[in-house]
Amino acid sequence: MLIYKIFRADEWRALRAEKVSQGAPVDLADGYIHFSTAEQAPETAAKHFAGQDDLMLVAVEVDRLGDALKWEVSRGGAEFPHLYRELRLEDVAWAQPLPLSAGAHQFPAGME
Repeated sequence: MLIYKIFRADEWRALRAEKVSQGAPVDLADGYIHFSTAEQAPETAAKHFAGQDDLMLVAVEVDRLGDALKWEVSRGGAEFPHLYRELRLEDVAWAQPLPLSAGAHQFPAGME
């Protein structure tokens, strides 16, 4: 199963350069890295990245994260995946741009 993290371009560049990331400022403040499932990702984009361009959608295989990944109740009572360690570049299954078109982010077809 894949989970997803939306990175701003500078955050993605930093992960690629440094090979690890503690996440975005909200992740640092909360003490874990926020992820979303395929079903949750569009709402996450709309709520936290509305109107923002130059984003990257990063997919991570759940099995790579081990016990550091916790599923916790968050927005609307839904369980969201939270990573309680740094994200390593080697954890990333794939990454691709998340374009903005007519005010909405365009997610890739076939996200699982």
